[in-house]
Amino acid sequence: QVQLVESGGGLVQAGGSLRLSCVAAGKIFSVDLRGWYRQAPGKQRELVADITDTGLTTYAYSVQGRFTISRDNPKNTVSLQMNNLTPEDSVVSSCRYRESRLLIGYWGQGTQVTVSS
Repeated sequence: QVQLVESGGGLVQAGGSLRLSCVAAGKIFSVDLRGWYRQAPGKQRELVADITDTGLTTYAYSVQGRFTISRDNPKNTVSLQMNNLTPEDSVVSSCRYRESRLLIGYWGQGTQVTVSS
């Protein structure tokens, strides 16, 4: 079965940077959308950024100008470069791939981002 594995989370100082990566393990075809989501305690999971297989991107307003999403289709990976981090970015971030044939979403287990003041 398809499994998504995130990496790159950790502890950084406010104003610092992290780069998250997500690798899809297993057989997956016709992925039309790859994205990063985050969920703060007591809040709904929200979209941070996503990117289509053709390179079109969408960003949450709160991260515009700070985060950049990219993908490598042959390697079946998606990355999120996060700059100018703030303590409000201290949440679990998860990647999601959408399989285009049946519109099935696959989720990673999440990686913790912690930003200290």
